[in-house]
Amino acid sequence: MKATELFRRRIPYSESSFAELVLWQLPAPLPGSAHSYKYRLAYVVHGVCVLRYDNESGKGDHRHYREKETRYVFDTVERLLAAFQRDIERINREDRDS
Repeated sequence: MKATELFRRRIPYSESSFAELVLWQLPAPLPGSAHSYKYRLAYVVHGVCVLRYDNESGKGDHRHYREKETRYVFDTVERLLAAFQRDIERINREDRDS
């Protein structure tokens, strides 16, 4: 079995921001991950990626929030998508309040 793309979506949030979500089902977990998904969720504002969740081979699940990178504990695809959406809302709130 080879990798199967489950979805690829680009979601506009405004004229200057969008999210891109890509998710694959893998035949086996990537090194550094305990699940069989490969994903890249990115939020881009004015051409700059300000948020990204991904799981590179060997690096495992992690999140880039502005310039800071932290480990992400993957549980389910649904919780991953919910965490990504909460972070987008937080970024938009912070940017509006500044």
